[in-house]
Amino acid sequence: MQTMWLSGAEWFAVLRIGLGLWWLESWRHKDKKTWFAGGGITWAAGIAAKHRWSAVRQGFDRCVKPRPRLMAYLVAYAELALGLGLIVGALTPIALVAGAVLNLIYLVLMIHDWAEQGQNLMMALISVAALGAMSWQSWSLDAVWGLFL
Repeated sequence: MQTMWLSGAEWFAVLRIGLGLWWLESWRHKDKKTWFAGGGITWAAGIAAKHRWSAVRQGFDRCVKPRPRLMAYLVAYAELALGLGLIVGALTPIALVAGAVLNLIYLVLMIHDWAEQGQNLMMALISVAALGAMSWQSWSLDAVWGLFL
């Protein structure tokens, strides 16, 4: 593969790091006080309640709604962990798969909101491309530790 400036593996590392920064921004921009008090889950519950697919409504009501505080912390700190893990390249394939799954969950929940669709589709696509290209080969702790090679 011929590329300009960096090797192919380094370009995919750039993509992985950029995705990590995107996840970190998702965590950073949350109003933590409101989010951890249940504001984010209350907002999501309103969206799930009107969702066109009954499986989404039922799944939300069974898994998320009974545990709003736990789910608020789980979502926020999952975004933080994904961001940091992808930036430094620690357990990268696991972070890429987990991030793609989280994006797909967001995508399904927000199926009617086209503004959200673009972000989640792009993040999921980057995750799949970075996973397929083994983006942890360059500039990562995984490469230093000899993991996933």
